[in-house]
Amino acid sequence: MTLTRSARRKRRKGGRIRRFVLWGLAFVLLAPVVLTVLYSVVPPISTLMVSRYVTLQPVARTYVPLEAISEHLQRAVVVSEDSLYCEHGGVDWQAMHKQVESLLEGERARGASTIPMQTAKNLFLWNGRNYLRKAMETPLAIMLDAMLTKRRLLEIYLNIVEWGDGIFGAEAAAQAYFGKSAKDLTRREAALLATALPNPILRNPARPGAGHQRLASINQQRMKVAGDVIACTSAERQ
Repeated sequence: MTLTRSARRKRRKGGRIRRFVLWGLAFVLLAPVVLTVLYSVVPPISTLMVSRYVTLQPVARTYVPLEAISEHLQRAVVVSEDSLYCEHGGVDWQAMHKQVESLLEGERARGASTIPMQTAKNLFLWNGRNYLRKAMETPLAIMLDAMLTKRRLLEIYLNIVEWGDGIFGAEAAAQAYFGKSAKDLTRREAALLATALPNPILRNPARPGAGHQRLASINQQRMKVAGDVIACTSAERQ
């Protein structure tokens, strides 16, 4: 049966739409892979930084290598945000399982976001709490952990994480709050910075409230007994 001119136009239009959708899906799937390869050698930028640049808001960030960041801060952040960082492959499945159980039981879910998951969000996704973003974080975190060394992944995280309004990364945070380089941070300063991360806009490491000081003290105690939680990031093991 010969197609009418109208039917042929509809078929061509449908083909163009399908091709557009397929190219869009290919871009969504491949862009993070390509960017991760690029970010393995060049300083990355977070989506929040891009948003601030586009809206002409100030951004304070100086990218520094991991060896220029105090080990006190490295340890404090890992203890606070992802104590099993050296043991998992991007996702803490046990913590994730407990989070799902809590949600199903109607309880308040505890955080199960690892450093790779937070890095995936900062590099490729958006802020805000929703299940779609969480679902996308998981495969992206596994990809980051597989494609980057633990050392490089921690370095990227510490250089792009938000530490205050327009303050990104350890070096900018150390300068803004303590007037010193990130490599010179003390154990107490590191603990104050690490425990500000869950709420960096409201928690000021230079002027911590009583609750913030208590959390920093707990972090310091945990660092004493946690063992070498950053052993996998040593230069010799890369």
